[in-house]
Amino acid sequence: MNAIAQLLTGLADASIRVVDLTNPLSSATPTLRLPEPFANLIDFSLETVSEYNEPGPFWKHANIHTGEHIGTHLDAPVHWVSGREGKDVAQIEPARLVGPAVVLDFAAEATADPDFLLTREHVLEWEAQHGGLPENGWLLYRTGWDQYSQDQEAFLNADETGSHTPGISAECALWLATERKISGIGVETVGIDAGRGAELDPPFPVHYHLLGNDKYGVTSLQNLKQLPTTGAAIVVSPLPIVGGTASPARVFALVQA
Repeated sequence: MNAIAQLLTGLADASIRVVDLTNPLSSATPTLRLPEPFANLIDFSLETVSEYNEPGPFWKHANIHTGEHIGTHLDAPVHWVSGREGKDVAQIEPARLVGPAVVLDFAAEATADPDFLLTREHVLEWEAQHGGLPENGWLLYRTGWDQYSQDQEAFLNADETGSHTPGISAECALWLATERKISGIGVETVGIDAGRGAELDPPFPVHYHLLGNDKYGVTSLQNLKQLPTTGAAIVVSPLPIVGGTASPARVFALVQA
């Protein structure tokens, strides 16, 4: 039996389980809110064109209105100034969007401190226990933040000083971008940087370093607690938008049942 047949058999007999890591996309999906004078994207909405009526007697269909970076979405290199000469979302090779996934679970730390930052030392300690980060793989950073995924206020957790959500330190972002052969990272928060990422050096270092080094980010993931620490595979499926800096994506994991 070849590898594809083994995979299909595993799916058929439920020895391989498909876990949906996507936050459902609707007008209520929490989205990033940039402070003035910066411009925000439009939220997701549907415009009904016909619904089994005169404009379309046998069908229902709608227009989609949305920004690129809404809900669970993939950031492409061209999204950031450091990757401006890099790939748009349509140019990312499909092989970079499918691969092994590992979960680094720091939900307890993020619960204790919503401004918690993952450091290089944290990742090195994880690697000492579980082995190196997989080549062409995805580092999935679990913080427990998906519990707020349907609550705009709690998801952004903002006060007069700004948003307070966990992220990755500037040093760790540079190290992951240049010293590890991963395809990208996935987070449960609204963006791949911490809520206070503007205060780091450089500002928003995960965007700056990863996208500037042809690595990618996926945001607003769900259900990472259902994945094993190692041994899962991930499938990231953005729309191949020509010239797009990002795309809403459906993201799946394949896990041994």
